[in-house]
Amino acid sequence: MIDFRYHLVSLISVFLALAVGIALGAGPLKETIGDTLTGQVDQLRTEKDELRTQLDVTSGDLADAQEFVDASGPALLSGALADRRVAVIALGDVPEGERTAIDDRLSQAGATVTAHAALTDAWYDPDLRSFRNALVGLLLENLDPAPADDATLDEQLAQALVQGLTGADPASPDTLTADAANVLAILSQGDNPMITLADPVVTGADAVVVLGVPTAPAVDGAATPTPGVDAESDADVLAAQVAVLSAAQDLSEGAVLADGQRGNGSLVDAVLGDETLAAALTTVSGADVVTGQVSTPLALAARIAGTNGHYGFGDDETAVPPVVVLAPVDRTPVVSSESQAPDGSGDASGEATTDPGSGG
Repeated sequence: MIDFRYHLVSLISVFLALAVGIALGAGPLKETIGDTLTGQVDQLRTEKDELRTQLDVTSGDLADAQEFVDASGPALLSGALADRRVAVIALGDVPEGERTAIDDRLSQAGATVTAHAALTDAWYDPDLRSFRNALVGLLLENLDPAPADDATLDEQLAQALVQGLTGADPASPDTLTADAANVLAILSQGDNPMITLADPVVTGADAVVVLGVPTAPAVDGAATPTPGVDAESDADVLAAQVAVLSAAQDLSEGAVLADGQRGNGSLVDAVLGDETLAAALTTVSGADVVTGQVSTPLALAARIAGTNGHYGFGDDETAVPPVVVLAPVDRTPVVSSESQAPDGSGDASGEATTDPGSGG
């Protein structure tokens, strides 16, 4: 049985050990311990200074590289999209600085931006699905070609939007068709507008740039997909965005997704994660910085020329889009047979015939 004397001896041993430690630390070992700690602190301070210097050098090199790309942009882009008309569709809230930078690069490539359309919350809101179904009924009357019989609601809306933005009148290529104008009016007006238009759209686009919505930053390492509140709604949002991308590619000369940084649920990641989508859709990541902004017109030109690719500095991406030379745009008015005069004047090519003796 353990008695009081055992506890007393244990306590005495503890205090003796403590006293010996204090005595040694304050005496023979004092300088050794102090020197060791001082040396470690000095080493850590030196390493921190070296890392800070390396970071400053790297940041300087990165800034120089970005400045070089920015200054080289006009020369790199010159003529890449000569005389092309491009509509820009934002899939949601995109920072003004990014939108303006993309516009500037398209302009440097020789393109004209014909429209700035942005999807509103009504495009995604699950509570407005019935409203969207009713809206499609009005839109279908103005669509040619009509969506496939098995097209989803998202696909029908996306095809309507793209036809509205690209619907140039063949007989008057500088103006929209009446059907296209009706589509844009239906989508942008009412109590729950589906899109916003920065300016009136007066002519149809040849190609489309789709701007991805910046993703929320990760919290404690957890990715935050774009936008949504749960897995089901995230999937619905993704389906709606992919439908717009696909319609933009299918119903125009070519389309490109200009998205932000990879990760945290970026749309580029979703496209690259699906072999079918990756084979059909062109993407550019890092469109929030100058490298991605310069790559966007080059990627669009390549897509118009028939080359599909994914551009950026992440996995499964190519750093620089290929250089292509596009054929000149032909905007010769085309008059349909229905537009010919009742007496048959005007030939099938769309050019009005003239009497050789009339002096015309």
